[in-house]
Amino acid sequence: MAGEGARSMGPQHVPVLYQAVLAGLQPGPGGTYIDGTVGLGGHAAGLLEASAPSGRLLGLDRDPAALAQARDNLAPFGQRAMLVQASYTQMAEVAAGLGTGFLPVDGILLDLGLSSLQLDDPARGFAFASEGPLDMRFDPQAELSAADIANTWPVDELADIIYRYGEEPQSRKIARAIAGARPLSTTRELAQVVEKAVGGRRGERLHPATRTFQALRIAVNGELDAVAAVLPEAVSLLKPGGRLAVISFHSLEDRIVKNFIRRQARGEDDVSVPYPAPFEPVLAEVTRKPLTADADEVARNPRARSAKLRIAQKL
Repeated sequence: MAGEGARSMGPQHVPVLYQAVLAGLQPGPGGTYIDGTVGLGGHAAGLLEASAPSGRLLGLDRDPAALAQARDNLAPFGQRAMLVQASYTQMAEVAAGLGTGFLPVDGILLDLGLSSLQLDDPARGFAFASEGPLDMRFDPQAELSAADIANTWPVDELADIIYRYGEEPQSRKIARAIAGARPLSTTRELAQVVEKAVGGRRGERLHPATRTFQALRIAVNGELDAVAAVLPEAVSLLKPGGRLAVISFHSLEDRIVKNFIRRQARGEDDVSVPYPAPFEPVLAEVTRKPLTADADEVARNPRARSAKLRIAQKL
């Protein structure tokens, strides 16, 4: 989605909130770490450098193209960098397969933004700034694409995801317009349909289709369910004193992360029942308020403007 935060690595660019992530995770010599969204390997390289000479890192990513580039970028670290194509929801299973000595870990990072590799490749269909297929899959082998949703889902279901995942107040009007324009096959076709349906909004800096694209991407990749599922799993893999760092790029993700950390820190169990049974706190909030990019970083990388970093420590 245009304007979303991204992970990238290169000579002219440092990953989003790079210094804040390293300061928050406090990597040290010999430590073990998991980067559940390794992207191009920028944060991972920093963790491996700080944990030299013997620290190790498991990097996961669903995107084979990003993982291939991460292998190149992290090649100087040799066998200390272990990269696997998998969802971060599989981190416990993958980490357990590394044998004794790796678990529990000292730190876990989840950077939930798109990588520049994904966002800047029109063939992946994440952005409407350039023409591309209506795809949006993190894993190109996954079955469900954005075109499937746009062209086959009932209007009510389509409107519901645009409202829930895109926080789009005109979701019903947009869903009806999409259904009336079927079949849609490209990003620009979809963007034009949405723009024609709702037009620009006075004082609104976002393109009218931005929230719809976000909603479709979240639905295609099951992102919110994955975030909710991975958080307790990640905590279970941390050693006492180990730290969890999560970078989110929109309010829905950040709300899940914030609420999870606070429930664990307050000794609250299931907040869905009126009187949750107390239990021992598991986490301490390191960042009561999320860390954000400063003006200099946003100027260098506009995608960082919506990034929020939350850090917690296992008790």
